[in-house]
Amino acid sequence: WLHRFEEHRAVVKALAWCPFQVNLLASGGGGGDHCIKFWNAHTGACLNSVDTGSQVCALLWNKNEHELLSSHGFTHNQLSLWKYPSMVKMAELKGHTSRVLFMAQSPDGCTMAPTAGDETLRFSNVFGTPQASKLAPKADTKPFAHTNRIR
Repeated sequence: WLHRFEEHRAVVKALAWCPFQVNLLASGGGGGDHCIKFWNAHTGACLNSVDTGSQVCALLWNKNEHELLSSHGFTHNQLSLWKYPSMVKMAELKGHTSRVLFMAQSPDGCTMAPTAGDETLRFSNVFGTPQASKLAPKADTKPFAHTNRIR
């Protein structure tokens, strides 16, 4: 193992690599944890931890802005949009009657589709349309380029 993180207090249900900072990984904890944690994958340091108030089921980075979308289960079954790195909650989307288990993002990064235990699939333009001048630059290095490869 390069690192072993044990700071979550419940099952880790969500992981998402940051598209604009190659060494940044976000993780989300389940029912007994409620936290989104941010990790430096090079050093293993926990950079921040935010209590969301409910279990974190999935995480999705905005490809065009510094934002993170989290999906939740008990108690609110909502989607929350956070500004990164301040982690100020920018919006909350409600409507699912069961926990939001998974989210997929369209290739252009604008549309996302969450799935939930209430057997629904809903489409949303939560991230908006990117402006050409504000597109996030592509990362030029690989996350573990400094380590030995297995193969």
